[in-house]
Amino acid sequence: MPSSPSVATDPSPGSAPVIRDRRADLIVVLAALALAIWVTSGMWRDPNTRTITVNSSDQALFEWLLAFGGHSLTHGENPLFTHLINVPDGANLAVNTSITVYAWVFAPLTYLIGPPATFLVILTLNLAATASAWYWLLSRHLVRSRLAAAVGGLFIGYCPAMVSHANAHLNWTAGWLVPLLIWGVFALRRPGNAVRGGVLLGVLVAIAFSIAAEGLFFTALALASFLAVWAAQPSRRTEVRAALPHFLRGLGVTALVAGVLLAYPLWLHFAGPQRFHGTGFDPLIHAEDIAAYGSYPRRSLAGWAGLGTSLAPNPTEENSFFGIPLLLLAVACFVLLWRRADRAFRATLWALAVTALVFAVLSWGPTAKWNGRRTDQLLPFGVLDNLPVVNAALPSRLALVVAPVIGLLLAYAVDQLRAAPPRHRSTELAWAIGFAAALLPLLPTPLLTRVREPIPAFITAGTWKQHVSPGGVLTPLPLTVDVTPDGQRWQAYALAHRQGEFRIPAGFFLGPGGPDGRGRIGPVPRTFDSLMDQAGRTGLVPIITDGSIRESLADLRYWHVEAVVLPDRVHGAKYDIDEEALRRTATALLGPPQRVDDVWLWKVPPA
Repeated sequence: MPSSPSVATDPSPGSAPVIRDRRADLIVVLAALALAIWVTSGMWRDPNTRTITVNSSDQALFEWLLAFGGHSLTHGENPLFTHLINVPDGANLAVNTSITVYAWVFAPLTYLIGPPATFLVILTLNLAATASAWYWLLSRHLVRSRLAAAVGGLFIGYCPAMVSHANAHLNWTAGWLVPLLIWGVFALRRPGNAVRGGVLLGVLVAIAFSIAAEGLFFTALALASFLAVWAAQPSRRTEVRAALPHFLRGLGVTALVAGVLLAYPLWLHFAGPQRFHGTGFDPLIHAEDIAAYGSYPRRSLAGWAGLGTSLAPNPTEENSFFGIPLLLLAVACFVLLWRRADRAFRATLWALAVTALVFAVLSWGPTAKWNGRRTDQLLPFGVLDNLPVVNAALPSRLALVVAPVIGLLLAYAVDQLRAAPPRHRSTELAWAIGFAAALLPLLPTPLLTRVREPIPAFITAGTWKQHVSPGGVLTPLPLTVDVTPDGQRWQAYALAHRQGEFRIPAGFFLGPGGPDGRGRIGPVPRTFDSLMDQAGRTGLVPIITDGSIRESLADLRYWHVEAVVLPDRVHGAKYDIDEEALRRTATALLGPPQRVDDVWLWKVPPA
């Protein structure tokens, strides 16, 4: 059976004729925006007091990054390295997710409405833009049917992985970058487009590196895998030979432009201070369970009905969770397309299938795990894990590549079914039921949110400036880390409201100090913060000795801390904090506090 024009010759960007339907475009964009607001609806009631339940620590980090990035822009400071946190060593933000582009572009909004509200705006726009960008790529370059493009774009934009990462990940929800990068890569093959296309793609690469470097790495790997398999097919060799010179020239321009724009960030990433090798996360834990591919995510209609599972390492990393019906539908779409395709398009289908299979297997991590039980079976990622750059990636996130492949298969299949409907009405009905059974259970439900502790008036009123010298060091209790992010929340407020700078020890960041030279979250603990963590976590005052008092004072002087502050309510991202135990412990170490506004404050005596 001959294939339709939309997939007959070349499925790469630029092949399908553009049929403009502005009404359909508007409907899809509005649908994408409505779904984004629906998913984030729990925070829209009051962005300044509500937080994402399962990942308030990452939310606090991104809010701080937005405030710091805007501050760096308006004050001419280095946006990729700061001494505002982790005093005295500072933090290398180039090896963290700095989102500098977002911070600079949205700086006016951050100063106007504050970091929490700006965070929510970007998160919502990320989701809507991802679905819309994929719809644009599909409708303008890959399929004729607007319905087909809408099915593919909305699925990719709101697939389980995207909804899962909407739990505070501004980097991974920026999936709108991927279709733009794909379009830019395929545009390089056009004659005469080497300079213009290379410059544009180089700028896109630099933007993607700033927002989601790990995502850029995965996109490059996926494109390389697809192109290698696609170009090796006999039906494509003539076309490849003709396009290769133009493509390589454009790729050279891309490398030059991206290299110039990213020269300093890359140096800082691989050779700068406070760098590290690998990551602070265990690849055995952050690997996809094989059974997760056929399971349902928690934030979905199926999850709401009680069919969700907890096979992911945490609720933000449900990177597959397609459900068995969707996997069966994807296979059926592949068979339909294969039977109808000519030799040229079969090369594309083969490349898509190989890419999805490779990344699915890699996402299973170093050793296989089935339904929560780990085996000793060594997998390909276990061999690759020691390679540079690869050892900094979390294997479970490689499953993010599989979702767009499934979305493409769905879009191509709908396009084919609309161009050449089945002869029997029962077959057409079966396809409709199949799509409904596969996609309806995956409809997203709103993210879980809760009220978080307010920033104390001691900070919002600027009283802190009476107790800390300009640029001096202040620390909340307990010290700022991922599970107790108050210090960076306070700092973000002060920066965004132009109160001035105070510095803090520790912080939520990735830095050196992990086992085997790898990274870790925050600095290596010292006596003072270990005692405070123990008190806040357990509710019990540790045994205080003369030695622990001397060591704690030495720690505070090492950090140059001038004031230690305990609010009435401490935000614990993973567990409740016992403020009374913290106050008693700090009093045993530092003496009686003074009450200032709504906090307890201890002044640190000089050496």
